[in-house]
Amino acid sequence: MANESRPCPCDIGDRFDYECCGQEVQVEHIKAYVCKPASTDKAVIVIHDIFGWQLPNTRYMADMLAANGYVAICPDFFAGKEPWKPSDDWSKFDDWLKTRDARKINKEADAVLKYLKEQCGAKKLGVVGFCWGGVAVRHLMMTYPELKAGVSLYGLIKDSDDISNLLNPTFFIFAEKDDFIPLHQVTLLEQKLKKNCKVDYEVKIYPGQTHGFVHRKREDINPQDKPYIEEGRKDMINWLNKYV
Repeated sequence: MANESRPCPCDIGDRFDYECCGQEVQVEHIKAYVCKPASTDKAVIVIHDIFGWQLPNTRYMADMLAANGYVAICPDFFAGKEPWKPSDDWSKFDDWLKTRDARKINKEADAVLKYLKEQCGAKKLGVVGFCWGGVAVRHLMMTYPELKAGVSLYGLIKDSDDISNLLNPTFFIFAEKDDFIPLHQVTLLEQKLKKNCKVDYEVKIYPGQTHGFVHRKREDINPQDKPYIEEGRKDMINWLNKYV
């Protein structure tokens, strides 16, 4: 399939020039970026794309969530392995990805959940993720019942994927002009969810947008994109506010 020949296109977009508000911490065997509001018992795990946990764009998202009242933590789900770089050879991407399976992150998730509960006093938990992280969100929302809400942003879909066994409400954000996630796959996802899913869900396609638009596009690049970038971010926060 077309979208699997180069399955993570997050080189599209901008690397933000952004000074972060939080701090880096050690969480058992991995590092994580944490940003905390003054006082809350709500927390969100923010899962990075292929460019890893130190990408300023993803930390910008974490800080935005913290500004909306959540402890936001962006862990290194690659567990010390090198993130992808825009200058890397795309012909080697598939081999690189095999050692970073978005569905094999339970050890890291366990450590982060323990940290949030014991060190941050978190009692209400959610998760958001971008691209590679969007796939990871789907996995976690079928695995961890304590995650009360999930937002999967442009996580790649395979025809064989069945994510109907979601444990709690999950919101799926897609871009109409995403060259790597064909709309027929989004339709198939909706059909499977409608037939089998037992919890609240929403699938939303944002007109005219391309892969990565919520966290890989600066708002000031194109006036036509700005409303959809802002809408995607607002929708993400509203979903969390509703269910966490």
